[in-house]
Amino acid sequence: MSKPTTGPFEKTPGWLDWYAGPSKPQFVLPPDSVDAHCHVFGPGARFPYAPERKYTPCDASREQLFALRDHLGFTRNVIVQATCHGADNRALLDALEHSDDRARGVATVRRSVTDQELQDMHRAGVRGVRFNFVKRLVDFTPKDELLEIAARIAPLGWHVVIYFEAVDLPELWDFFTSLPTTVVVDHMGRPDVSKPVDGPEFELFLRFMREHPNVWSKVSCPERLSVSGPPALDGERNAYRDVVPFARKVVESFPDRVLWGTDWPHPNLKNHMPDDGLLVDFIPHIAVTPELQRKLLVENPNRLYWPDEIEGG
Repeated sequence: MSKPTTGPFEKTPGWLDWYAGPSKPQFVLPPDSVDAHCHVFGPGARFPYAPERKYTPCDASREQLFALRDHLGFTRNVIVQATCHGADNRALLDALEHSDDRARGVATVRRSVTDQELQDMHRAGVRGVRFNFVKRLVDFTPKDELLEIAARIAPLGWHVVIYFEAVDLPELWDFFTSLPTTVVVDHMGRPDVSKPVDGPEFELFLRFMREHPNVWSKVSCPERLSVSGPPALDGERNAYRDVVPFARKVVESFPDRVLWGTDWPHPNLKNHMPDDGLLVDFIPHIAVTPELQRKLLVENPNRLYWPDEIEGG
């Protein structure tokens, strides 16, 4: 892959650029696998970053994303609108339009979005909207506005992606359970993996999924959640071991409602930038049978994002 570059914007001090030399995974992905959580950043010269952004990244183009997809062995991508672009979805839509129908999108919209704009996004391949509750990344959006948006996208068959941190689930529970769509949780609600997997905090998240069959979860981003971190550079492929029990618990408890993604280009990491090949090799530790791997990587994301193909046989 070509190396990261910067456009006409000055990167956030200390920003870690994505790793341009990912290894080839040892784990061979099943045919038709989907990277169900990734982003594009800019390039800023074509798609300026939002004035209200909380960070300024390096550029990460659709061409670079698609090169990574092919290198790792994925067939398709789900591209999630990055917070650095706010509700300006032009970079996302451009990537979808140049994907040869091999990508779907999750957008960010405001109350002011028109029905025509929603229809245009649907035709481009958008199938969901993202509500972000991580306070260091976004400003607060009133919940009545978010509920209004959810009601407007529900007839399109779209879902809502929610991003929050584990400690905030109790106060957000009533809002999340009022959403009239499928709800997809980013990164298992960011559990604290230094706490017990059978402790009360993670049990609340499992209960959230158990009691609400419209809730799905991405079992992604071990590099964000891990305390132990990646292994030393000694050829060891079993990285982020402290996250495995949490992700495996979700996969085995809810095999038909889990997704996985690289999170490329890994925004806002502070300590290290992961090798995306190593992240793929994390998968068989959390989905330990071919059946679970196929559900996680193929059946579930295709059912959610390309349902017409399934319905059409």
